[in-house]
Amino acid sequence: MISVLFVCTGNICRSPTAEGVFRKLAADAGWGGRLAADSAGTHGYHLGEAPDPRSQAAAAKRGYDLSDLRARKIERADFERFDLILAMDHDHHAILSRMAPVSVSHKLRLMMSYARRFSESEVPDPYYGGSQEFERVLDLLEDAAQGLLSSLESYPPPR
Repeated sequence: MISVLFVCTGNICRSPTAEGVFRKLAADAGWGGRLAADSAGTHGYHLGEAPDPRSQAAAAKRGYDLSDLRARKIERADFERFDLILAMDHDHHAILSRMAPVSVSHKLRLMMSYARRFSESEVPDPYYGGSQEFERVLDLLEDAAQGLLSSLESYPPPR
C-alpha cells in the first residue's frame, strides 16, 4: 500500500480537490486497494468543514465527488504515516520542511513536480477567484495526478 497526503493552506480547495482527483484516477486505472490518499492543511482555519462549494461544483462537473471530505490540519504523525506528502505551493513546502523530521524530508514534494503538460511549479489558490480559477486548478491537478500515478509504477524512487 502506498499512501499519499496532499497539503494546502486550509484544506478546503486545492488539497481536497487533489485528493478527490487522485482517488478517482487511481481507481479508474485499477489501483484498487494499493493506494491510500488523504489531504490536510498547514493551518486549522476550516477544521471539520467540507470543501469549498465552488471546489465541489467544479469537481462534480468532471465526475469527482468531494462531498465526504472534511478539512483537517496536518499532524506530526502524518510525516511517518504517509509515503509521499505533496505540497500545493512553495510556501506549503517550506512549512512542511520546517515541521518534518530530517529522516522523512525525502517524502516532501511539490504536487506540480509530477505535471507533464503544464510548466507551473505551483497550484494557485482559487479561493478569492471565480469559477475559471477552480477549473484551472482541476486542469493542473488532473495532469499532476496522472504523472504521479505513472511515477508510482516504480515506487519507491531512489533517494
